[in-house]
Amino acid sequence: MDVASRARLDVRRLGLVPYADALALQQQLVEDRRAGAIGDTLLLLQHPPVITLGVRARVTTANVVATPDALAREGIEVVETGRGGDVTYHGPGQLVGYPILDLRPDRCDVHQYVRDLEGAIVDALEPFEIAGRRVVGLTGVWVGPPGREEKIAAIGVRISRWITSHGFALNVSPDLGHFGLIVPCGIADRGVTSMARVLQRDVPMRDVEDSIERAFRVLLKAD
Repeated sequence: MDVASRARLDVRRLGLVPYADALALQQQLVEDRRAGAIGDTLLLLQHPPVITLGVRARVTTANVVATPDALAREGIEVVETGRGGDVTYHGPGQLVGYPILDLRPDRCDVHQYVRDLEGAIVDALEPFEIAGRRVVGLTGVWVGPPGREEKIAAIGVRISRWITSHGFALNVSPDLGHFGLIVPCGIADRGVTSMARVLQRDVPMRDVEDSIERAFRVLLKAD
C-alpha cells in the first residue's frame, strides 16, 4: 500500500444488508479502489440468515447438512461466493467485515494478509477480556482449551490483482443453532461459539464495531 492510501481508512457501518446487495457493493468498491477513486475501506454490517459457499464448497455441498426443505422452513438462502474457503453461515448478531484494501506494493502476501486479519480480531477481543488466538493449520480466531477450541470468528477472503474483498465474520450474539445446519468451514471436530456465550451476557454490537475499527486502524496505520 502506498503512504497516501495507508493514511486513510473509510469505515462504513451499514447495519443489516442482504447478502446479494453487499456482494454487489463490494464488487463496485473493488473497481473503485483499483481505479484510485476511493481509499482503503472497511464495511461493517450484518446479514439476514444466509449460508455462503466458498470455492471448496462449490465443488461439493456435502458440508451443508440441512435439507433444502429445512433451510426453506428457516428462511435461510444458500448462495455461492467468490471467496476462498468452504461453507459459512451469516445471520443477525454476527458482525461481518469486508475490507476493500489495496495490498500493493509492500503487502502482496495472501497468507500474511489472512494472519493480519486474525491478529486484528484477536486484538479487538482483548477489551472484552476474551482470549482469542490462532490454531496452527486452521484459519480463523478460536477460544477455549487446546484441542477443544471453538471458532469465534471465520475468515474467507478474495484477492483480485491485490485488491481485497470478503473478509471475516465475528460471532457476537448470533443464533448458534443455525450453525448446526452446516459443517462450519468444513471443520467437523471443532465447535462454534460467540462473544455472548463466552461472556454469558449480551454484548452491544456498537461496542464491538468500535473495537474492530480501532484494531484495523492500528493494523493499517490509518487515521
